[in-house]
Amino acid sequence: MTKTIYEPASEAERDTRKVPAKRPSRRILLIAVAATAILGLVALVFGGAIFNPAATPESEPTMTATQIIPLVILVVMFVVATKWPLNIGVMGLVASFGVGYFMLGMSDKQILEEFPASIVLTIIGVTYFFSMAQRNGTINIIVQTCVRLVRGKTMLLPWVFFLIAAALTSLGTFSPAAVALLAPAAIGFAYESRIHPVLMGAFIINGAHAGGFSPLSVAGVLVHDISVKNGFAIDQGSLFAASFALNLILSALTVALFALLGKLRDGKGGQHADVDTSRTGRPHGQQILTLALIAVMLVCTLGFHMPIGFVALAAGLLLAFVNIKEHQTFIGGISWSTVLLVAGMITYVSLLQHVGVIDTLAEQALALGAPLLIALVLCYVIGVGSAFASSTALLTAFIPLAGPLLATSSLSASGTVAALAIAATVVDVSPFSTDGALVVANARADDRQRVYKQLMMYAGGVVLVAPALAWALLVPTGIM
Repeated sequence: MTKTIYEPASEAERDTRKVPAKRPSRRILLIAVAATAILGLVALVFGGAIFNPAATPESEPTMTATQIIPLVILVVMFVVATKWPLNIGVMGLVASFGVGYFMLGMSDKQILEEFPASIVLTIIGVTYFFSMAQRNGTINIIVQTCVRLVRGKTMLLPWVFFLIAAALTSLGTFSPAAVALLAPAAIGFAYESRIHPVLMGAFIINGAHAGGFSPLSVAGVLVHDISVKNGFAIDQGSLFAASFALNLILSALTVALFALLGKLRDGKGGQHADVDTSRTGRPHGQQILTLALIAVMLVCTLGFHMPIGFVALAAGLLLAFVNIKEHQTFIGGISWSTVLLVAGMITYVSLLQHVGVIDTLAEQALALGAPLLIALVLCYVIGVGSAFASSTALLTAFIPLAGPLLATSSLSASGTVAALAIAATVVDVSPFSTDGALVVANARADDRQRVYKQLMMYAGGVVLVAPALAWALLVPTGIM
């Protein structure tokens, strides 16, 4: 989900940005995304006259200055966050104060009424716990054990890492965090086994997204809470299943594509410098405790429906008592940038809802007169935008738009929201996102330019195909 939201990955990302000295392709892609966004807005605003000529001009809603200015500020925020490595959540909080205090005359308490405290607690809890699990070697134990199970069958390795990434994110780990944890070993094993590094990278990212909308994950909680707040409940289990299935299908299509191109085996193999091929011993001490705590977390959250944020914090505190000396290091593992991103965007979008921006945009979208077409346009706009901007930020902005559409049509709420969520995340294979950047950063130094170019071509295909695939399988079929 999401762009630069995992602090430990920042060094790798800085290395990745040094790969190409010049990026003319990025300029082309930025122009493409801008053109797509403009076409999407034109379709939403003026499409009614084309697709629904019976609608009268008087019936179409118009925006006031109080609505236009905050909307323009939101667009500027996305542009700035795309061009520079600035946290859009910080901009959202500042913009919330500026618009709410100076334009609307709201107090600070009124501005922060929709501050997502429960989601913020979930983010802090799960990142706190899994930073410990990573540092005490538990994640490495799991990876090495799974890899040993397929010794001699190297083409199963991508599927192994797909399932490990899915398991990590389904337990609450962020997708960039899961990719950051697994990419060094996975890409290293890819070179050693002569598997194409782009294929392996795509499988890690797809796996991370496959589990990314579980009822325990921050993204799953976020999408569910936004949906409920906007008056349409979705089934969290169906959202999780749809995300897993779509990413599984996408991974199978990726294998077929690489096989068709003759790229399943890579000619640039050989031992990777970062691969630790030493045999990992059995878990002991903190690792056994960590594995036991993961099991307890599953029982508490799935069996007794306890809030994952509090449960993860409690489990993390137990681990902290075992290793007091490194407690400050564990605190540093909390994804504070994600806290800012989610809190800022939800607060600002809530302000847009307060002044009627979301309702007006949704009514203009409904002027298209074809709910299926509207859903497809939204899937492509959010998908193309997420290749460059924050998936989480776009989800907070676009899911509320689906409310009036679902209220006035027979479309399934779970299917439509799932299509939007999947379209926003599967495109994170782009090397301009954190997930894609981590794949490039973990490639061999002499092979990064090739991996960068081929990953960008692969991401272009995903951006073209995945939103339509998610829409076709989930929206018209009414399967959810």
